[in-house]
Amino acid sequence: MPRTTTQPSPPQPARTGIWIAIGTIGMSFAALTSAMVVRQSGAADWRHFQLPSLLYVNTVVLLASSGTLEWSRRRIAAIPGGTGSFVPPLQALSGLYITLALGLLFVTGQVIAWRQLAAQGLFLATAPSSAFFYVFTALHGVHVVGGLGGLVYVLSRLRPTVSPVRPAPLGAAALYWHFMAGLWLYLLVILATRV
Repeated sequence: MPRTTTQPSPPQPARTGIWIAIGTIGMSFAALTSAMVVRQSGAADWRHFQLPSLLYVNTVVLLASSGTLEWSRRRIAAIPGGTGSFVPPLQALSGLYITLALGLLFVTGQVIAWRQLAAQGLFLATAPSSAFFYVFTALHGVHVVGGLGGLVYVLSRLRPTVSPVRPAPLGAAALYWHFMAGLWLYLLVILATRV
């Protein structure tokens, strides 16, 4: 019986770069979480407050965007020739456009949540707890905006009017976006239990 050998898959620089970014972002948020726990434990000025209920709606929006992105990624991968050079039909891209819209809705919702807190008199400099809230949510928001930029880039490369491209950037963008959704769930739990 002849032996079949499998060739190693070629390196994917986009995916490697995303894994490095995920590691860096994860370490940054771990350091901030540690700083918050230490600051809270020794602070008489720590002020607990109710999180805006809009944050829970924003969570559903971000998770839905992760779902639409994965749905679209799988549809594009299922197109004949999806592992090589291809231009996906416009229908397969619809999930990416929905993901972009939901991502923008999430960021807009975060800004509205900050305004709701400001209306309650909670600002960045009001108390250490509100400062950590604003830092965590703003830093996450900046990374989500970066992810939206990545999705726009992927869409620009996958449109039918552009020359065929390989789907590797879409996989890297999806990995990053799913990480942003998971990171937000982590932050929501931390903020709900600490501030």
